[in-house]
Amino acid sequence: MNYIGSKQTLLPFLYECIKQVTADDEQANVFCDIFAGTGAVGKYFKTKGYQIIANDIQYYSYVLNRQYIGNHSVLMFDGLKDEIPSLKEESCDETRDVKVCNYLDMLDPIEGFIYRNYCKGQHSDEDEYRLYFTDENGGKCDAIRTKIERWHKEGKVTENEYFFLLATLIENIDKVANTASVYGAFLKKIKKSAAKLMVMKPAEMVYNAQEHFVFNEDANELVKRIHTDVLYMDPPYNHRQYSSNYHLLETIARYDNPEISGKTGVRRCNNQKSDYCSRTKVKQSFRQLIEAADARYIFLSYNNEGLMSFDEIREILSVRGEYGFFQQAYNRFKADKESESRRIAADSTVEYLHYVKCR
Repeated sequence: MNYIGSKQTLLPFLYECIKQVTADDEQANVFCDIFAGTGAVGKYFKTKGYQIIANDIQYYSYVLNRQYIGNHSVLMFDGLKDEIPSLKEESCDETRDVKVCNYLDMLDPIEGFIYRNYCKGQHSDEDEYRLYFTDENGGKCDAIRTKIERWHKEGKVTENEYFFLLATLIENIDKVANTASVYGAFLKKIKKSAAKLMVMKPAEMVYNAQEHFVFNEDANELVKRIHTDVLYMDPPYNHRQYSSNYHLLETIARYDNPEISGKTGVRRCNNQKSDYCSRTKVKQSFRQLIEAADARYIFLSYNNEGLMSFDEIREILSVRGEYGFFQQAYNRFKADKESESRRIAADSTVEYLHYVKCR
């Protein structure tokens, strides 16, 4: 996913820096990604053999991390054999997820919540409507989401299978969204990628024999109850709230028919707004998290344009032990091609990886 603040291109940098700091500690095996987002960092460290604790306050993020972090064995889908006869055939277990996704791809679309509120649907060209998806993709999303929920309520899929299917839907519907990457607005005309029919390409399985833990909580509350060797933090850097920028993914994940409002059909999300997006609250929240952390090493990803200054971060972290930092230039996130009137002077920013070896 094209995600604000994604560390996908910085993963080797993060890994090498963290390994360098913890090089003399062979017992540093538990890695906590407490602002996990799409799970890119936790998934990468999972492939390196770490036991992962992942957390995010957004439910769609919890769904993604429940799949990429929480799932670590082959999914059998035995409860669907009567509904999907091909699952009864003797074949490689790894193809079962493909068969289930193919079945979902063949469902007839329905005029559900996404179709009615985020597609043109029955509206005329003179009407105001939200053009987040084509009618075909909106109806298909509703059909698949409804079927997944029915399977779950009827006990036909396990918890692991349920979150695999939800994560698969979220990732694939995002690929055909008619937006400039975030859901704070939609485009007036259907763009080329959004015109394609969504295909349920199975979410990747990341195998690791250890038990992993995934939470959907406020980071400042969760940190009081967990112990980790490495605490990695990638909080929001600026005023942009993830709850509003990705509100539609939240609605698809929950599928709770929420009350929506405004031109973009945003759901109420006051309980998911982050203090890390507030200039007046971020420093206090960060200090409280650091003071409460039960960790041997703390790492913070933060760029040079964040709400907290370099000196403020250093001052807060240094209280816990030996402080240091790494830095890496990288291209800034852009939701679209910027017009001359909106052009940002710098195309790149500096990513700092602050760290402290806790006493």
